[in-house]
Amino acid sequence: MEENNKNVFIMFSFEHIIAIVLLIVIIFFLFMLKNRLSDSTMSSNLFERLFALSLLMMEITYHLVLIFTREWNLSESMPFHLCSFSLFFSVFILWTGNKRFYDFIFFAGFGGALQALLTPSLEIGFPSFKFIQFFFIHSGIIVTAFYILWVKKYTPTFKGLLKTMFYLNSMFPFIFAINIVVHGNYMFLREKPINGSLLDFLGPYPWYIFSLEMVAFFMFSAFWLIFRRWNRQSKRTT
Repeated sequence: MEENNKNVFIMFSFEHIIAIVLLIVIIFFLFMLKNRLSDSTMSSNLFERLFALSLLMMEITYHLVLIFTREWNLSESMPFHLCSFSLFFSVFILWTGNKRFYDFIFFAGFGGALQALLTPSLEIGFPSFKFIQFFFIHSGIIVTAFYILWVKKYTPTFKGLLKTMFYLNSMFPFIFAINIVVHGNYMFLREKPINGSLLDFLGPYPWYIFSLEMVAFFMFSAFWLIFRRWNRQSKRTT
C-alpha cells in the first residue's frame, strides 16, 4: 500500500473534522431511535449482528491488505493496542448480548477510542483504506458503547470502573513483554505516538505511563458520574 506524500494525514484537517462530525451525527440519530430499537427485539438483534460483522470484517480486511501489500509485521500489526481489545469485546457483546465486558467498553473503549479519534496515530489521510478503517473501527467502538447504554440499557458501575482499571493494569506487563520481544510499541508503552497526543502533556518516558493511570481514573470517574446523573434524570422524567 504505497503512501502518497501529497496525502499525508493532517490533524484537524477537513477530512478529519468531517469524520468526527459524521460520528456525532450517528450518535444523535442513535439517541433519537433508541426507544424504537429497544422496543423492537427483531430489529435490534439484526442491527447488532450486522454491526458486529461489519466491525469484524473491516478488521480482517485491514490485516489481509497489510499481508498482501507486505506491510504486516510483528512490531506494528498485531492486535495488541487498547482499541484492538475494545474492538473484540464490542463484537463479542453485540453478537452474544453478554454484558460481561461492557464496563471495559464503556470506560476504556470509549475513552481510548475518543482519544484516538481526536489525535489519530495515522500517517496517510483520506481516501486511503487505512484512514477509512481507522475511523470506522474507532467510531464503531464509541457507537457500541452508546448503543448498549441507550438501547440495551446496561448501566456502567463504579465497581466496573475499578475492574476496568484492574484489567488494564493486568494487561500492561504482558504487552510490555511483547513490545520487548518484537520491538513494538503496543499501547504506547515504549514511546509516545509520532503525531502527538495527550501523552505529550504527561511527562517524559516512562513517567507518562504513571501519569496516564491517574488521567484514566479521573476520566473514567467523570464518565461514570455524568451517565449516573443522566440515568437518574431519565428515570425522573419517565
